[in-house]
Amino acid sequence: DVHLDNLPLTLRSEKYRALFKIQAEIVHGFRGYLIQQGFIEFQAPKIVAAAAEGGAGVFEVQYLKNKATLAQSPQLYKQIMVGVFERVFCVGNVFRAEEHATTRHLNEYTSLDLEFGMIEDHHDVMNLETDLLRYVLDHLDKTVARELKLWNYARPELPEKAPVLKLREVQELIKKETGVDHTKEPDLDPSEEKWICEYVKEKFKSDFVFVTHYPTVKRPMYTYVDKDDPEFTKSFDLIFKGVEITSGGQRFNDYNELVASMNSKGLNPKDFEFYLEAFKYGMPPEGGLGMGLERLTARLLDIDNVKYATLFPRDLNRIDLQIS
Repeated sequence: DVHLDNLPLTLRSEKYRALFKIQAEIVHGFRGYLIQQGFIEFQAPKIVAAAAEGGAGVFEVQYLKNKATLAQSPQLYKQIMVGVFERVFCVGNVFRAEEHATTRHLNEYTSLDLEFGMIEDHHDVMNLETDLLRYVLDHLDKTVARELKLWNYARPELPEKAPVLKLREVQELIKKETGVDHTKEPDLDPSEEKWICEYVKEKFKSDFVFVTHYPTVKRPMYTYVDKDDPEFTKSFDLIFKGVEITSGGQRFNDYNELVASMNSKGLNPKDFEFYLEAFKYGMPPEGGLGMGLERLTARLLDIDNVKYATLFPRDLNRIDLQIS
């Protein structure tokens, strides 16, 4: 807290100047790779009419005449823009009104988002992210080698194809190896994310693992359902050194399927009329991802608390100064 309460001064230290120069180059690498791959950057709005994640954990905006919230994600706008440019990305802040006071949660963070059309399924999105991360790691080696050295950085291991495991496969492994049975749970808890990363590091020589097929009931309404196993979705999280840094997957591109998904989750399609307009006249098979910049930075440099990898952290207990 002493460090965070005095950021106007502590950010001037050599080590923290280096940290945020590294973070700037992560963003430059993210942009550079996607521009090379034909992606167009756009600016997504931060004041929105509906919550992309289904309505929970949003900050309401009182000023406007209509009900509005701060954006949890640029998701709906990314999908609209796939219908315009086919391949798009954006970099910007997002807001989560979650009452977390942990070493891995923030109420405002920077999201690195991309979305693209003409995919086969979620594997295309995972393959692109693997290539993207390799490009970013190479970019950091070229541009901030001195700064990385100040943090005793060791380049993470990322094989040509990062390991991919279904959620239930991970849970069965954990049950077999540890005796803990969470095979009916809809997600991994933090200790399980750490465990599976240690497992794939040893078995596959990888610091990254994709976990796929999260339950349909727990994923947002736009997430594509696996037609061969409708209880689960063609979605994924990327877990890096024990912490989830990315959520992504294939999305519904059919108007009627998307409306049916909204109805099944108790959402009113009329609240999403603007978004749905993009799907009425055709949308290619598409998918994408959102990656937390601060979590990625923290895991790259083995920083235990994401707040140290956040330039001016906002959370339940802090806006600039710690809230008494």
